Amino acid sequence: MPKVSSLSAQDLPEHRIQAAKERFGKQLVILGHHYQKDEVIRFADFRGDSLKLARDAAGSRDAKFIIFCGVHFMAETAAILVRPGQVVLFPEPDALCPLAEQADLLTVEDAWRQLGGIVDVERAVVPVTYVNSEAALKAFCGNHGGSVCTSSNARGVLEWARALRPKTFFFPDQHLGRNTGVRMGIPPERMPLWDPRQDLGGNAREDLETAEIILWKGWCYVHQRFLPAHVLAAREAHPGVRVWVHLECTQEVVRLADDAGSTSDIIRLVDAAPAGTKWAIGTEGNLVERLAREHPEQGIHLLSPAPNNCITMNKTTIESLARVTDGLMRGESINPVRVPPDVAEGARMALERMLEVRS
Repeated sequence: MPKVSSLSAQDLPEHRIQAAKERFGKQLVILGHHYQKDEVIRFADFRGDSLKLARDAAGSRDAKFIIFCGVHFMAETAAILVRPGQVVLFPEPDALCPLAEQADLLTVEDAWRQLGGIVDVERAVVPVTYVNSEAALKAFCGNHGGSVCTSSNARGVLEWARALRPKTFFFPDQHLGRNTGVRMGIPPERMPLWDPRQDLGGNAREDLETAEIILWKGWCYVHQRFLPAHVLAAREAHPGVRVWVHLECTQEVVRLADDAGSTSDIIRLVDAAPAGTKWAIGTEGNLVERLAREHPEQGIHLLSPAPNNCITMNKTTIESLARVTDGLMRGESINPVRVPPDVAEGARMALERMLEVRS
């Protein structure tokens, strides 16, 4: 019988990735979003949410190659912020963000034109896009005096926008915009929802005239899966539990929770909590499972009874990361992320405004 060959230790993907890290040293930086699987994030030089990783990308001055383990808009953002000569590589080209795909430049420009028939948009409206959006929308905001935001600094950016002009056009995540607006004291009736499939977004003219924040009809499918019933069930099953959810959850869930925040807010809260604290956390499942493993002295579980992972985040694997580092070892750049210069220029303006706002 023919011999069955087996891989040597050096052939395993984790050894190939480590070999590349050792060979390139500070010239190679791997960024990993908190929602990545453990097998991938263990190799990250920096891990964080969208805001932190944007800053880490901009601050990686010594790196020639930056590998971004996340979803595409994050790698695109890094490619906009890095210096000339730095290369951003993306292990999984198909790892797109479903939320980011719910708004595109043509439909946003059409909405902007329609709003222009009601108010002087250049004087009265500041466009703000969530970082979960394509580069062209970031450029749109940059070119019209607007900004990008993340869930960590959404309130700061919206306060900045409201100081400039009376109205804000916020896309694509309606829940982040609404939850942040409510925290700022804006009545829900002053935050109409814009449906891009309808004229005037499905709104009466007078509602847009009195609006303070106009919300795009978009959502994150992972966070929208958390329901009020899950909060009630968690409290019944675990007396004394603290419920924390992401700001991308619906307002109904946020109202029932003890509090809501960004991914980084949730991590900081758990890290600082005393032993014996019980948590039901409403955010992406990989992160919640990691927090539970890192804090066995606390009782941490996912808010929903069923697993709730971001499918596209999970597309990045140790094998796809190793393919990129293997390419570097051969002198090849696998899956480089490129943004057209005219788009990058406008998007960079919007991102730089975001980075100037305190979270």
